[in-house]
Amino acid sequence: MNNDIKKIEDSLKDLVSKNEDAIKGFEKASENSKDVGIKSYFEKKIIDRMQFLKELRGSVPELDLGSVQIEGSAAGTLHRTWMDVKAFFAEDNDEAMLEEAVRGDKAAINDYDNALAETMMPHRLKEIIRAQREQLQNDLETTEVLEDYR
Repeated sequence: MNNDIKKIEDSLKDLVSKNEDAIKGFEKASENSKDVGIKSYFEKKIIDRMQFLKELRGSVPELDLGSVQIEGSAAGTLHRTWMDVKAFFAEDNDEAMLEEAVRGDKAAINDYDNALAETMMPHRLKEIIRAQREQLQNDLETTEVLEDYR
């Protein structure tokens, strides 16, 4: 495999891993949330991120982007443990989970920006990544509004 293809594969694998972590994180946030509306919001974000995974994995079937099982990373596991600790000590679980969602979405946008900066990324992949990034930005703004409302 040439270096350009390897860089593209690594970039896409990173986005797949981050989305897997996000799905598991939103599942944890939904578990820790008390408000039905906030819980529902996190459940919608799970569905959205599953769609992101489907699009990313289907974008280049020739590349090995991992199994269809959602595994997540070690760093993501640590972050979810932190979410449990934060929920245990927080007076307002919903606000604590929204804060973590904001933090996660900001990190995801940064990851997507890094992928878009990859010069050898094919145009059709950039379009998928760009559309997902825009949705992440919209989600971030919505989450910030929900957090401010709490």
